[in-house]
Amino acid sequence: MFGYVVPLRGELKVRELDAYQGVYCGLCHTLGRRYGFLPRLLLNYDYAFLAMVLAHPDEGVDLERRRCVACPLRGKRVCTARPGLDTAADESVILTYWKLRDSVADRGFFRGLPARVLSLLLRPSYRKAARRRPEFDRQTVSCLEELRGLEADKSPSMDRTADTFARILAAAAPATGDRDRDRAQAQLLYHIGRWIYLVDAWDDLEEDRAAGRYNPLLLRFPDGPEAHREEIRLTLTHSLNLAISAWNLTGAGAWNGVVLNILCLGLPMVEEAVFTGQWRRRKKENRENVL
Repeated sequence: MFGYVVPLRGELKVRELDAYQGVYCGLCHTLGRRYGFLPRLLLNYDYAFLAMVLAHPDEGVDLERRRCVACPLRGKRVCTARPGLDTAADESVILTYWKLRDSVADRGFFRGLPARVLSLLLRPSYRKAARRRPEFDRQTVSCLEELRGLEADKSPSMDRTADTFARILAAAAPATGDRDRDRAQAQLLYHIGRWIYLVDAWDDLEEDRAAGRYNPLLLRFPDGPEAHREEIRLTLTHSLNLAISAWNLTGAGAWNGVVLNILCLGLPMVEEAVFTGQWRRRKKENRENVL
């Protein structure tokens, strides 16, 4: 995904921070076990959120110390293997592969060359993941084709484009047989997907304007999206509120504190940073400090 789905770490309790780091490291180990080394390099915290959302409400937070490439001597406390981690690992490979292919299509030959190389290297893992999650892969491909059609037609509707992307994430919640929980999970991921798409559209505003690339906000507001900042943020707030309501209907579980931190504090913090132009600077500083 895009790296926007993070907690406000300073407001996490110590045990919640340990659990959050543990599920991220657990997902990294799961990717290594199922797909080898390369997909682990492309992991981001968005997928840790997905793993927590997909966890069964009766699961506890069980951590064990395991060796780690990033910390070979001491190792790290890692969330133990479980079905939600397997599902999140499979779906993260599929989403990462198609995001790379989308970058290839958007950026031309030379600017898209790094994404082209990475997608070719990731292809064997993607094919394996697609065999394991064929329905999710089909939904992802179908929605991306629909999204490309809207972009080719220069659709000015930010709702239609955001809805198309959001349906990809809604499909990431596999059916469990619990109708109410399945519906709540799908709604939670749908509204997070809608929020991600629109925040990313604002984050890319200047680049897309300068390059003449498609951006629904530029077409929806020809007089300039900046004049409609509050209107755009209102619809983002609406999506976050609906996501929180959906999460409260899932039965929560051991990850409730971390997930609520992300939904109620982390995402509003990221949104504020994006809309005030600070987000890219923070990401650059984090990369430089290897955080």
